[in-house]
Amino acid sequence: MGRAFEYRKARKMKRWGSMARTFTKIGKEIAIAIKSAGPDPAANSRLRVLMQNAKNASMPKENIERAIKKATSKDQTDYKEVVYEGYAPFGIAVLVETATDNTTRTVANVRSYFNRTGGSLGTSGCVEYMFEHKCLFKVKNKEGIDLEELEFEMIDLGVQEVFAEDENIIIYGDYEAFGPIQKYIEENNFEIVNAEFERIPTELKELNEEQIAGVEKLLEKLEEDEDVTNVYHNMKD
Repeated sequence: MGRAFEYRKARKMKRWGSMARTFTKIGKEIAIAIKSAGPDPAANSRLRVLMQNAKNASMPKENIERAIKKATSKDQTDYKEVVYEGYAPFGIAVLVETATDNTTRTVANVRSYFNRTGGSLGTSGCVEYMFEHKCLFKVKNKEGIDLEELEFEMIDLGVQEVFAEDENIIIYGDYEAFGPIQKYIEENNFEIVNAEFERIPTELKELNEEQIAGVEKLLEKLEEDEDVTNVYHNMKD
């Protein structure tokens, strides 16, 4: 197994938080997807995946429909995806993905979290190079599937790692390969459980328990912010 498998194993129990927070995050992603490629799921591959993500997150059908309707209205909030980078205490690299309608508010909040916990917000590119940007698909396993053959067949699409997780198959690929991988999965009748993007650290830094607790204070502050969608770091769990 490769590094993606080990990273996935370490983060497997990570959750977005409360159900309301999860629904808010998906709603923002739907708005961004519709702004990019329109409200028709048949013509918007990203929207199709988000609708499946919402379903598997137990988001009620009416909530999904409401989010799509809201995203097509003229009063829809214009969300921007902004990435912030910095260092937590003890030199831990932190990368923060946000979806915000007010970048002034968001950057002020993010900076305050870093400052109050002994970290520092950095400039664009200061830690991004320490992470590999990947796409991830979780699909239902099918009887008779040979994972090595599946991985070999999908290598030319940009797939880098395929492995089993419980009753599902996890597929990791290049960030830019999201579209081709999704097309292959749909054309070969795999049921998508979830699809998203992840940033995998190239190296992990080991800390003692006291130091970990210090870093966790920053991570918790960031993850509680409504504008924050994902937080990545290179601290060894």
